[in-house]
Amino acid sequence: MATIGPCQPIRDDLADCILRSDCVLKQGRTPSDCLLHHQDELPTQCQHLRRALFECKRGMLDMRKRFRGNAVGESRAGRSATQPAEALDQ
Repeated sequence: MATIGPCQPIRDDLADCILRSDCVLKQGRTPSDCLLHHQDELPTQCQHLRRALFECKRGMLDMRKRFRGNAVGESRAGRSATQPAEALDQ
């Protein structure tokens, strides 16, 4: 049964990123071992996704965001963090 929540897309992206990393593919480690003990060896994208997941989980517990909502994947400009700015101008 898949967990559904505001942080699930980030969690899925992080899992895919770790599975495609050299830590898993070339060095033969488990994804959990790479995440827990070798996070400095992960690609920059995986490190950013790990931080984004942390921020998302923290935002779920933050009472100041209870009414405004947890802005998952959004930057301060109001666009998706993965969406280029040029896409908004069209």
